[in-house]
Amino acid sequence: MAEDGRACYVYGVVTDDRTDESVKDLPAVGDPEAPVTLVRHRGQAAVVSEVPVGKPLGTPEDLRTHAKVLDSLAEQGPPVLPFRFGTVVSDTVAVTDELLAEGHDDFARGLDRLRGRSQLTVRARYEQDAVLREVVSEQPEARRLREELRGLSEEEGYEQRIQLGRLVLDTIDAKRSVDALELDRRLGPYALASVSQEASSAEGLVNASFLVEDAKRQAFEEAAEELAEHWHGRVRLRLLGPLAPYDFVADALFEGEEGDE
Repeated sequence: MAEDGRACYVYGVVTDDRTDESVKDLPAVGDPEAPVTLVRHRGQAAVVSEVPVGKPLGTPEDLRTHAKVLDSLAEQGPPVLPFRFGTVVSDTVAVTDELLAEGHDDFARGLDRLRGRSQLTVRARYEQDAVLREVVSEQPEARRLREELRGLSEEEGYEQRIQLGRLVLDTIDAKRSVDALELDRRLGPYALASVSQEASSAEGLVNASFLVEDAKRQAFEEAAEELAEHWHGRVRLRLLGPLAPYDFVADALFEGEEGDE
């Protein structure tokens, strides 16, 4: 049980074949000195650490630490069900009685579905100069506006700059749709499922996560390398993983429940 003034932070659930050594040196959210430990119950184990009661959580370091613990568990091999950041219960008794006991069957189903699988995430960003050159070469209107702007002051060329900016954004949006489909076409065949998120910056192309079986991980990575080479100088690809299956845990827990016996 947590000491007075302390609560129990829960990172996620793993199978009970994890050793205590597997979490011994992991960092802890909210208190760097707190050990990360396992609370075991009926073949499952919650990954936890103590946090001070009432201490606000949510700093960038807290978020990074939460992800580091889960991703370290994913790298070790056995499945992990990540919990949402900020999951806190009163003590380890509550972990056993309220989380592991009540959620046992759902967790068992999710862990079984994720066994031998992990998340690989591809972050794709445009090389800004290269994609702008593409726009100018492909759009006569962009070339015309750019020529009109030569020698004009900022005030004199205001309307043309607005038109050119809109044209560039619209053209890049169209490219983004095509390129995101190309990325999925090349990498999707090596994955069981995929989830894409829209880019959050003007240079962003897409952030795409894939649920990949261990047996196909090498083929997936090779396909990603081939795509990076194909887009060299135009798009930067960053491959992250294996990660905890953040984007697929809901499907693993609840998909097909009505058909389960």
